[in-house]
This record gives sequence, C-alpha cells and structure tokens, in this order.
Amino acid sequence: MPENTVARGEAATSSPTWLSSTAVDVEALPAGKWWDAVRAPAAIGERALKMLGDESGAVIQDRYGTLYWLIAVGSTTSWHLRGVRVLTELADESTYLGVPPVSWTKGPKSHWRVPLGPGHYLTHPWRLRQALAEADRAEYGLMPDGRQLCYRCQLPTDEPIPVDVETRANGVGKTTYACPTHAPLYPTGQHPRALTSAAATEHEGRR
Repeated sequence: MPENTVARGEAATSSPTWLSSTAVDVEALPAGKWWDAVRAPAAIGERALKMLGDESGAVIQDRYGTLYWLIAVGSTTSWHLRGVRVLTELADESTYLGVPPVSWTKGPKSHWRVPLGPGHYLTHPWRLRQALAEADRAEYGLMPDGRQLCYRCQLPTDEPIPVDVETRANGVGKTTYACPTHAPLYPTGQHPRALTSAAATEHEGRR
C-alpha cells in the first residue's frame, strides 16, 4: 500500500478508521493489516525521533520508553539494527501492537508521543531506517566484524551491544558484548550506553 495514499486519506482525520473512537484503554491491534510497526529501544528511538523532526509520522511510546513508528505494510521486514524490530504479519503467527486511544498524548502510560493527525500517520520507511541507523552508530559505535558472544547467554549474536570495556596497560581494551535482551542485565554500576528493555515485549503480543 503506497505510503502517501494512506497518509493523505486516513491521516487527515484525528481518528483513523482502524482506531476505535470510543476506546478507553490500550487495544491490541494486528500488525500487517493497516500498517507495520518499527520498534526501537528508548535511547535509539529518542535520537532517531530528533533526527526525523517534522518528517516523523505518528509515534507510540510505551511505559518503558520504547518507541513505535507505523510504516506502510510490506515496506520492509528487517533492517538488522541492534534492538530494532519490525512488527508485521508472519506466515505462521500474528503479531499485535498495543495501541492507545487517540486522546492519550501524555505519559507515563502508553501514549502517542507524536499524535495522530494530518501528516502524522505513517513514516517514510527509508527515512526512518536512515535515522535509526545513525542513532545506532551514535549510541553503540560501529558494528564489530562478525558475530560476538553475549556475556550472559554465551550465544553468538548478530546484534552485539557493547556493555563494558576493560582498560589494559598497553592501551588495548577488551570489549564485552551482550545481545539486546541481556544488555540491560549487565552487572555494573553504570548502564550500557543504551538499553533494550526486555519488558517492552509486554507491549506487543504474538498469537
């Protein structure tokens, strides 16, 4: 479905046809029907949101700070960015996103960080991808070559997040990596440069 067609149609009203005008709580709506969604951890999402500025469409923020953009159905399946997930309908399961009432525009509970309205519905997928990629590099640094072992689960991850650097006398440091799920659990007094909240999975469901 062309991004501009949807944006000019349903985005011209304060409440799109797929969103109940009488909703009083968060509704679980299926991704892949009216839109796909892109989920980004708080630190990455905040950077990307600033980069996008007025080019961002509507954005949902859950109570953990995770941000969700809506994009055209089928415009992408994966961008291979650390902690970023594309929520869409899969062949063997449906994915649901918790969508707050259109009137919920302030936290701390789930709300529309960027409200629905004219010009604020779908986000251009490749502008969003570019902003998220730049935010990823700014927050985590360059992606290391090859897969890295997560310090906790000891499994190789394609999305290694640096959580600690050991400084040695020769000036060469050893970097400790974690997968997105275990990065927040690293046992240190300092948080990693950005965290992917495992609790954010409560905001979406798979059936």
